[in-house]
Amino acid sequence: MSEVRVRIAPSPTGDPHVGTAYTALFNYVFAKKNAGKFILRIEDTDQTRFRKQSENQIMSSLSWLGLTWDEGPDKAGYYGPYRQSERLEIYQEQISVLINSGHAYHCFCTSERLTQMREEQQKNKSKLGYDGHCRELTAEQIKEKRSQKIPSVVRLKVPKGESIDFVDRLRGDISISSDQLDDQVLLKSDGFPTYHFACVVDDHLMKISHVIRAEEWISSTPKHELIYKAFGWNPPEWIHLPLLRNPNKSKISKRKNPVSIEFYREAGILPDALNNFLALMGFSYGEDIEIYSIDEMISRFDVKKMNTGSPVFDFKKLKWLNQQYLMKLPVEQTSSLVENHFFDKEKIQKIIPLVSQRIESIDEFMDYGKFFFRSELDYTGLSVLPKALEKKPFKKAFSSLAEGIDALDDWNLSTIDGLLKSIMADHDLKPKNFLLPLRLILTGRKDSPPLMETMEVIGREVCRFRVRDYLASEAFKSA
Repeated sequence: MSEVRVRIAPSPTGDPHVGTAYTALFNYVFAKKNAGKFILRIEDTDQTRFRKQSENQIMSSLSWLGLTWDEGPDKAGYYGPYRQSERLEIYQEQISVLINSGHAYHCFCTSERLTQMREEQQKNKSKLGYDGHCRELTAEQIKEKRSQKIPSVVRLKVPKGESIDFVDRLRGDISISSDQLDDQVLLKSDGFPTYHFACVVDDHLMKISHVIRAEEWISSTPKHELIYKAFGWNPPEWIHLPLLRNPNKSKISKRKNPVSIEFYREAGILPDALNNFLALMGFSYGEDIEIYSIDEMISRFDVKKMNTGSPVFDFKKLKWLNQQYLMKLPVEQTSSLVENHFFDKEKIQKIIPLVSQRIESIDEFMDYGKFFFRSELDYTGLSVLPKALEKKPFKKAFSSLAEGIDALDDWNLSTIDGLLKSIMADHDLKPKNFLLPLRLILTGRKDSPPLMETMEVIGREVCRFRVRDYLASEAFKSA
């Protein structure tokens, strides 16, 4: 058997997701169980959404969890570079191979034509997807259009009437007709590859033996199989993990649960507890044992013991697990964790100017400023809904605020100010009917420090969580 090589390939377009940690954990364990290599690859081809800060947070979060990689952007290996944006020449070379072999072609369709095509397909209730308009262009026609510098993408020439068959290690044989697929884009007009093309090229050239990823990618696997076949390459083994779910069985999302690894880190969750919790989502250790370390998981790991159900991401269960780990820690270690959480010098220095004029003695500091240190607040009996505003428009405005917080790339006084003003303008709200309720939701008290400065210190993840947590609370339901 060749060397086991697995990878985690997150996109640096937002805060590191617990789903990334979940997938990374199983790749890491699989690699260690089989004396293989665990690779970190940054899939940063979506330049419109790329955030350098996000890449740094991904690496910091995985390191915090102890899921260290053997090769990656900061660890040289034989198959780098490990950022897709640094591999553009490789993709250009490989796309030429497919064009020259007749498995791919240039498509010059404008966005206007594609929009009109989709509208007609929807109107006629016909199959949605590219209609192959440029599929049979002659070499002369292509040469002429390119000489005129007409923008183009490169599409895969999907064969007609073929059965695409593959095996998933957890789900068995899967088959789909190629007629259900359209000619997908492989290379965009800006010269950057699409996810589907880049991940296949990278996985092959990096000698990835097993692709372990979320089950939402099962529908994309036939596309990847076709690209492997077009190149004449052998595909890796496929293992699709069950998706993390909300209690209502919907896919886990920030509308129901905080999904940022950073949120749980800041909330005082221990990395061992989070790893243990994520392990329970997809692996049965046996003997009704729920508390076990990564090393213990590695010793017993077997793909056959992996779950294919719909694991529920239960925050209460995570906190219970965290408590079990906290109880086992030596006093000195717990003391150090508490000190780092509550007495971080940099954070304290940001908070002091906001509260110093609102407390009369030092011993009031922790009680007054506790909302700076907690992830959750108790909204029991808290009256937030202004008399001048009905419940429905209030919820709509604050839901929009949560969405706006999600979309902010930078978190500072200027961007916060702009967001709050835009929400008030969009929903025709007076400051007193928006800013005071927001202050109560974020701090639990009317006499809190300046709102935007408080939001900046609390942080984006906690602000977003508290807004959504209040809207889901009994206090709001009974308001």
